[in-house]
Amino acid sequence: MTNSTSHQIKRRYETHRISLHISPFTPLPASASAFISWRLGGEDSKRLPGRAESFAVYGPLSSTIGLFGPLNQTKAQAHANGGDELLRVDDQRPTASSVINYFLLLICSSSLFSSIHRLPFLLVRGGIMLRSTFTPVFTHFPTKSRIQELLSQPLACISTEALLPVRRNAAQNAASIVHSILEPPRSAYIHLPFCRKRCHYCDFPIVALGSTTQPEDDPRIHNYTQLLAREIEATRVEFESSPPLDTVFFGGGTPSLVPPRLISSILELLKTKFGLSSDAEISMEMDPGTFDAEKLIGLMELGVNRVSLGVQAFQDELLKACGRAHALREVHEAIEIVKSCGVQNWSMDLISSLPHQTQDMWEESLQSTVEARPTHVSLYDLQVEQGTKFSSLYTPGEFPLPSDSQSADFYRTASRMLSAAGYTHYEISSYSLEGFECKHNSTYWKSLPFYGFGLGSASYINGSRLSRPKRMKEYTSYVQNLEDGLADSNPNDSNRHVDVNDLAMDIVMLSLRTARGLNLRSFREAFGDPLTLSLCEVYRPYVESGHVVFLGEDRRLLKVDELKALLSDEEIARQVAYMRLSDPDGFLLSNELISLAFGMIAP
Repeated sequence: MTNSTSHQIKRRYETHRISLHISPFTPLPASASAFISWRLGGEDSKRLPGRAESFAVYGPLSSTIGLFGPLNQTKAQAHANGGDELLRVDDQRPTASSVINYFLLLICSSSLFSSIHRLPFLLVRGGIMLRSTFTPVFTHFPTKSRIQELLSQPLACISTEALLPVRRNAAQNAASIVHSILEPPRSAYIHLPFCRKRCHYCDFPIVALGSTTQPEDDPRIHNYTQLLAREIEATRVEFESSPPLDTVFFGGGTPSLVPPRLISSILELLKTKFGLSSDAEISMEMDPGTFDAEKLIGLMELGVNRVSLGVQAFQDELLKACGRAHALREVHEAIEIVKSCGVQNWSMDLISSLPHQTQDMWEESLQSTVEARPTHVSLYDLQVEQGTKFSSLYTPGEFPLPSDSQSADFYRTASRMLSAAGYTHYEISSYSLEGFECKHNSTYWKSLPFYGFGLGSASYINGSRLSRPKRMKEYTSYVQNLEDGLADSNPNDSNRHVDVNDLAMDIVMLSLRTARGLNLRSFREAFGDPLTLSLCEVYRPYVESGHVVFLGEDRRLLKVDELKALLSDEEIARQVAYMRLSDPDGFLLSNELISLAFGMIAP
């Protein structure tokens, strides 16, 4: 039996009717059929007359989020354009590692199905991950309430007809932005993979040292830093006049385990190879229990001027539950050391949605953070990654992990408490006091080029992202090949072709992660009016729902009534200068909202 539904697509100047046919291999629960029918607007099953119009349907058509029955029961087949092409989706249990677990993208265009690789999504363990030339670490909250919120809004569909001239002319339109990503990098990420032990949630490339040797004497640290130095030395500097580095970020791992004299050798090599600004931001991740005042002062004398303290929780039971090597006592000691040494710029990391974590515990951690008064706070929602100890113990959303709605409440609570304490929520997972935004991470959000060195690190140069091997043996071979001229850290020269669709998606994705949002004026100059106006159209319903905010040139909030009064393209172009997601509800739906733009930019 086939459930046929249709949706009336209204564009600015014309209307089309499109049918979507859902053919269950196993019966869909009645609630699913009713939901789909109601969602798309009735039982009319007319097929497309004449030329197919491309459009996107966003939303779960099965039991993935628990709305439609037990998991792993439903296999749905989307039947588009009168039966010529089929797209089959097999539901699997979602994992929190997927950036978008709960979206099914159906593009009703026969030409698209013949080139399915062009879809801007990658299937990842039962979910859908946004594809991008640069994909930074995502913090997301895959909650049932978020999906229900999104689906309570009108379905966003748009014709791709207006985008054709954008594709033809975008290479010229985007010249200014392409120029910026082809500039020399002014930031460098250095991966120091050493930890005392692997935390239960960690899937990063690390080396667990154990507790039997002291870091000062461990040959693994010495050998790795020598290998790292070889990679830096062998990296080709292809730019004729490269400016010095403005930011350096030592991440890991636990970089504070590395002896200061080895940190000194790395910094000296960076200075010799690329140059280092006199006021460069030099950040280092440090864990409680891995440094004392003497070590911190020594690092500060080398130029380290920003500390990122990996606290994660202010409860011993939670620290133990997630396998952290430190206890609460060491957290307080570390905070006191940072303050007593006069570190002016320091950040604190917390993780929400830990096993057995309650709302009271989360508020206690936030309150302790506010009292410690770091200049920056980073909050991350726990992701249960495949291959970690947590993945064998827990299922996301099920006890003892907090429920999906609790995870969303944690996010809202953090936004409320930190904002009240004077912190600015400048990026989805980042808060800072005025003037203390992380300059290095801002490189990512602005889609600017950067170097990456070390095990598993990624660089973004000439519009191309290159990831190093995550295993030490393969990384060693990579460095040897780099020295022998058999590998290239900058695989494409400055004349390479930059895919404009990928570039547009990167800019939208990274900009909407920030409180500043997307500069529509700059976007229009780069990609033209049709694409920019289409973005405004696709997000207009979410302005009305409060998830998206439109701003004028002076960053004045444009009210819903003002937007409704903008009837012509010229009025929209003149009045709307910025678009951003609301805090916290828009940020909570960030991945889903960003996917709307992705489906439109590269249908």
